[in-house]
Amino acid sequence: MSSVESETIAAKPPLSISSNAARRIQRIIQDEPTGTVLRVSVNGGGCQGFSYDFAMTRNRQPDDVTIERDGITVVVDEASLELLAGSELDFVDNLIGQSFQVKNPNATSTCGCGTSFAI
Repeated sequence: MSSVESETIAAKPPLSISSNAARRIQRIIQDEPTGTVLRVSVNGGGCQGFSYDFAMTRNRQPDDVTIERDGITVVVDEASLELLAGSELDFVDNLIGQSFQVKNPNATSTCGCGTSFAI
């Protein structure tokens, strides 16, 4: 691999954030205390084995990885990041509702609503 290729790979965030997700996070944190960020994590459980968790927080942990886009911040702990590597956080608004969704290339299967997955 050339140095240009490795720099490009290194520059890619471990979790990307869509413009829709960034706009929605910005709307949510408007009413929150200064320093509030979105925490994305993966927990054991759900109908497929793992489930995504989204929470607004001002607490950060030493192992958190920070991802920024368009003035918003998302934090992910290192253990969750391993399961999310290469994923995109999106926000969808369709006939069945509004929600944050993770497009995870590591998932071998997902539940119907997209909140749990298997690897």
